[in-house]
This record gives sequence, structure tokens and C-alpha cells, in this order.
Amino acid sequence: MEYHIKDPSLAAQGKLRIGWASREMPVLKLIKQRFTQEKPFQGVRISACLHITTETANLALVLKEGGVKLALCASNPLSTQDDVAAALVEYGLPTFAIKGEDNQTYYQHITAALEHKPHLTADDGADLVSTVHQEKSQLIGDIIGGTEETTTGVIRLRNMAREQKLKYPIIAVNDAKTKHFFDNRYGTGQSTIDGVTRATNVLWAGRKVVVCGYGWCGKGIARRAQGLGAQVIVTEVEPISALEAAMDGYQVMPLIEAAKIGDIFITSTGDINVIDKAHFSQMEDGAILANSGHFNVEINIPALESLAKAKRQVRPFVDEYTLADGRRLHLLAEGRLINLAAAEGHPASVMDMSFANQALCLEHLVKTKGRLQPKVYPVPEEIDNEIGRLKLKAMNITIDSLTQEQKEYLESWESGT
Repeated sequence: MEYHIKDPSLAAQGKLRIGWASREMPVLKLIKQRFTQEKPFQGVRISACLHITTETANLALVLKEGGVKLALCASNPLSTQDDVAAALVEYGLPTFAIKGEDNQTYYQHITAALEHKPHLTADDGADLVSTVHQEKSQLIGDIIGGTEETTTGVIRLRNMAREQKLKYPIIAVNDAKTKHFFDNRYGTGQSTIDGVTRATNVLWAGRKVVVCGYGWCGKGIARRAQGLGAQVIVTEVEPISALEAAMDGYQVMPLIEAAKIGDIFITSTGDINVIDKAHFSQMEDGAILANSGHFNVEINIPALESLAKAKRQVRPFVDEYTLADGRRLHLLAEGRLINLAAAEGHPASVMDMSFANQALCLEHLVKTKGRLQPKVYPVPEEIDNEIGRLKLKAMNITIDSLTQEQKEYLESWESGT
């Protein structure tokens, strides 16, 4: 078995942490029981480019029980948990991931995972799919389909489909209700605050926190920061999202104005150069910059480098840039996604639903082999609802059902006032 990890001796520690996470993933456990009996992936190979974390490991073990031959690589150079990577290798899963790997190694690992010659791909950011289409097109003929779990990745894939460059079907797991309503909002909200806190040990109460972008991730970050006593400012380019932020009780203003008063800046937009040279020039001494988007492009790091006369690491995951006028700006985790680079990512409880979507959507692709066009598809509604039902069951929550009379009323049009 081929693999490339930091230290195989970390496997025992990784197994303990994987087991701890599994306690909070009851939906995946139920799916695992069925997969063990039915083996829906017998003879199927999957290459997965995902964050190598304890939660991902539980997904991998579920897929393995379903008969999958799985190879994994990291979807971000700083998100890998090295003990988990070691444990995955000991579980018999080819894994290519090292925390802190350089860009060249990152893509070498993607290539190594693709040497597996997959029938399915599972992606977190679309780097795997992009590599297949640009460098490994000979693999496309055997690929049934794939899944994508991030907002950034779905945007990239829809752009590929619009330009008719996408050559096999992808299910946008990110857009499932049981994913973005919960993972993006509650998971990103909590884990982003956790990452910034671990990196800086900052007190949130009384701080002016600028959240760039008010999508589901931004909503979660803003709510959690507010809950810790921060004064939250939201910046947006979409009028409806800005209006929603204002009605949720946050200050809304252009980023160039927020730059003058903010203490902590967090990006969560999926776009490039959100915080740019003009904003750096307005920031106060000591400002903290963090990114919670998938790629490290939301903060213009080259522009920050060009403005700095000195740079030093003052804490793990904290780089201090001293500008010509003496102001110091602090960039966290090299501008990479802060919740996985400086912390442990989302809590297992919320990833339970996201990875249940991954598992069931991959199964759906196998069942519908040859029937889907090379487009980006939503998660089938029956899968989304089933995951919601299973999560409620695991939480010992019961809900009402419509009576026959109510169903008929909702399906009719004759009755009025």
C-alpha cells in the first residue's frame, strides 16, 4: 500500500481521536450498519480530496465497510491532522497528507490519489476534479461521478459546467439543507471562533469584529462572535444579504470604512482579494486578519508582503507584519482556513450530517450510473430528508405528521376563505 504521511507512530493517538469523534456521529453509524450488510460499493474505487480529520476518517471507514477501495489526500496544506493520517494508513487506506506540506507536495498528493484510477471522486474545493480535467483526462472514461462539499468548489464546478468543460456529473453536497443550514452556519461559526481563539487567546468581548460576507458561513461567524460579546460589523456586496445582516442587528458598511475601526477581520466569501492593499493602509495597529474561506486568496497576502518592512512569527499560526509607519498587522494561519489550520475544524456532531450526505450521494451515483449528464446536481430531496429524520432520531426528538385531511388540503385549490 502506498502512502505519504508525517509519522506512522502517531496511529494509536489518531485511532483514539477517531473513536472519540464517532461518539458524536450517530447518523453515519446507522449508514455504516446498512453498508456493512449491503456492500453497495463492492468493486468501486474512490479518490477523495478532503480535510484529513477525525470526522473524515469516520466517513472513510463507513465507505470501506461498504466495499469501497479508497485513496485519500488532503484538500488543504494546513488542515491535515497527522495522527489521523497515520491511523488511516493503519486501517489499510492509502493516504497522502502531511500538515504544512508545500504547494508542490500538495499537488503530488492529489496525483498520487488519482493513481488509484477512481470510479468516483469526493472533493472539498474541486482541486481533485480540476486536476482530473486538466492533467488526467484519460481517467474520465471510467469515472461515474463525484461529490463536492464546499461553496467554493461548487462555484468552480458550475463555472466548468457553464463552459461545457465538466465531463462527468457532480452532486453539490454543499447545497443540501442538512449541510449548509447546519455545517456552514453552526459548524463554521463555532470552529472559526475556536481557531482564532486558539491562535491568539484574544478576548472577544468588546472587540469590533468585521465579518466579510454574510452567507451561511458568515451568518454563523457573526452570531457566535456576537454571543461572546463582540461588536459585529458585516461587509457585503449583495444587497439582500446586507439587508438581512442589518435586520439581524449588525452594523453594515463598506469594508474600507470598517477597516478603520475593526479589531478582528474574518473573511468568508469564496472570492479573491476581499481584504486588499487599500484596506491594510486604513487598519489600526494590532489588527488581526483571519480567513474562513476554502482557499488562501481572500486576504491579499502578496499586497501585505509588499507593504511590510518586517515579518516575524510571534505565536504558532500568527505572523506579524510591521508596516513602514510602524503599524503591526497579524495574519493568522498564512491566510488559510483558520478553523482547520489552527483548530480541529467543525465539531463531529455537525459533520455527521455533512458526511452522511457524502456517503449517500456517492451511493446514489453508483445506483444511477450512466443516467446522469455531466452537470452539477442538487442532493436528491429524499436523501436530504432521510438524513434530517435520522439526525432527529439520534437526538431523541419526535415531530408531528400531517393528517390525511391536511395533506389533501395542501394539494387542493378549490377551498378559499
